[in-house]
Amino acid sequence: MSEVTTVEKKYNKWIIILSIAIPLVVAILFGVKLKDYGFNVEPLSFLPPIYATINGITACVLIMAFFAIKNGKVKLHENLMKLCIALSVSFLVMYVAYHMTSDSTPFGGEGAIRYVYFFILISHIVLSIAIIPLVLITYVRALARVFDKHKKIAKIAFPIWLYVAITGVVVYLMISPYYA
Repeated sequence: MSEVTTVEKKYNKWIIILSIAIPLVVAILFGVKLKDYGFNVEPLSFLPPIYATINGITACVLIMAFFAIKNGKVKLHENLMKLCIALSVSFLVMYVAYHMTSDSTPFGGEGAIRYVYFFILISHIVLSIAIIPLVLITYVRALARVFDKHKKIAKIAFPIWLYVAITGVVVYLMISPYYA
């Protein structure tokens, strides 16, 4: 058995576990309100602009990583991609913390903009779930140094991750006038 197969097999079960567990845990925690369990916590209402900014930074770093690899700067690409993963994890922690301490804000727009908002929101949510295994597989293939397979899946993961990061900012900008 080759080194490549060993590395990929070693991480495959973790990719599956995390790809299922992360969306499930986020969905469960999204419904948990700490005040309902007797915790006297103030709403973390300062977080949405911060995690929206993190999404914007993630989009910029993804583009920088794309150009780094196109210009043969492999180590820079690797470091930028690790930063993207860290930013995404930071976003997720803040997003969950906000929703555990604050009530959801309903979108107040009317007419066609309401349909646009919900299309963007739903596509953002669905693709944010889909991107988890794609990023993990892409990362593991880089770790395994299987760059032909890495590049193949990165061509799928990159535009989806970029879309998720950008639409995260758009969703925030569209809902922000309705925050209490």
